[in-house]
Amino acid sequence: MKYLLLIHSNEKSDQEIDPAEGQKLMGEYFAYTEALKQAGAWLGGQRLRPVAEAAVVRVGKNGAPSVLNGPFIETKEQLGGFYMIEAPDQEEAVRWASRCPGARYGTMEVRPIWDLPT
Repeated sequence: MKYLLLIHSNEKSDQEIDPAEGQKLMGEYFAYTEALKQAGAWLGGQRLRPVAEAAVVRVGKNGAPSVLNGPFIETKEQLGGFYMIEAPDQEEAVRWASRCPGARYGTMEVRPIWDLPT
């Protein structure tokens, strides 16, 4: 089954990390990604750009889109990146999420993905 491991953290705190600590953390993410690949669980993943560069799109009842740019939700944690993995069950997906460096600095959300017919 496919799962998204969503990495939520405090973007402001992330930007204040000491450069040496940031380098160490990136090395941990590279090692984590490599472990996923070696286990055959990795399907993809990316770090997201800052929330200030995001946009929210809604379509009104009249069918016209409404676009809101920039920070749009007041939360302590923002979605900062994700991994898509293959795991036999949610228990294994949770184990992978707990190994992610982001679990130490924020919150990991584990979401199963619907398989759509092709």
